[in-house]
Amino acid sequence: MMPRAFVTDASRIVVKVGSSSLTTAAGGLDVARVESLVSAVVGRAGPEGGLVLVSSGAIAAGLAPLGLSRRPRDLATLQAAASVGQSSLVHCYAGAFGRAGYRVGQVLLTATDVIRRTHYRNARTTLDRLLALGVVPIVNENDAVATQEIRFGDNDRLAAIVAHLVSADVLVLLSDVDGVYESNPRLGPAAMVREVWSDADLDGLTAQGTGTAGVGVGGMATKIDAARMAASGGVTTIVTSAALAAEALAGEEVGTVFHPTGPRRASRLQWLAYATAPEGRLYLDDGAVAAVVDRQASLLPAGVTRVEGDFSAGDPVDLVDPLGRPVARGLVEFDSTELPGMLGRSTMELAAERGPSYEREVVHRDDLVLLLARR
Repeated sequence: MMPRAFVTDASRIVVKVGSSSLTTAAGGLDVARVESLVSAVVGRAGPEGGLVLVSSGAIAAGLAPLGLSRRPRDLATLQAAASVGQSSLVHCYAGAFGRAGYRVGQVLLTATDVIRRTHYRNARTTLDRLLALGVVPIVNENDAVATQEIRFGDNDRLAAIVAHLVSADVLVLLSDVDGVYESNPRLGPAAMVREVWSDADLDGLTAQGTGTAGVGVGGMATKIDAARMAASGGVTTIVTSAALAAEALAGEEVGTVFHPTGPRRASRLQWLAYATAPEGRLYLDDGAVAAVVDRQASLLPAGVTRVEGDFSAGDPVDLVDPLGRPVARGLVEFDSTELPGMLGRSTMELAAERGPSYEREVVHRDDLVLLLARR
């Protein structure tokens, strides 16, 4: 059987591993598991290849050293556990990769680092330079200072964003489950979904929550969402278990493959689609939805029926259909206080009344991206 060429020919690969694959249920790092993971992925590192490792596990690794029997619920203790655990996690990785002849670099990110365009460029530049120097970046959320990320975020989504950030060819999402199943395989016989070409291949799935170790916040649902996010921007994604990491990176037919469902975009459009938080919503009539989605046209004030949110010109906003479903995201040309008086009117009419500066789009097509279809 021929190996998967999209893996063996890949020049850059992002691998994400979850807490349950690195730690014990009681907390604390399982050094043997870390060593096993590094042995599986190290062949893709260094000058001949580009490997980025997105690793959970900081909070879980900090539980045992702090004498905590379970993942805490209060923010301050979560942050303390992350602070203690992150140093242990990177030290363990540095030793394992070092024995194989590779250096690692720690890159801690928060949502701000990818939501703000300048920070996004800086993160991209840092990761590109580390890879050019033959260093393996170890990426994690900066949970020691983060707030919302700890309570609601997950590293699966971060891994998808990082895959776009570094223009990866392949994203591999590792956990304690060897693929996406039609139902929970721990509850009885279930068929694995081997390949996903479109959302239709996911119809009827029952995605589950956290892994068996109970120390992480992700689950199969977050992996499916992250895989769809990556695939929609041209990144082939494999969902499988950490135990099958070596086979996955060798191109063997393991796990579930999410094939690209959209083209690669320019870096700024990737940022706009996947890394921004919308500051408001513009409701479109059916004609404007068709123009934006089907004809990839700019959004004009005549097609906007309602404005929600408090935003300034240049902020990202979601464009939603009459039912409130997001269809696109773009950088708006006007403040939220200006738009209500412009709704439903032509640019020619507005220019005659308010001046030539109003003869322009609400969102220009060059600053607009279609969003991943909502399920």
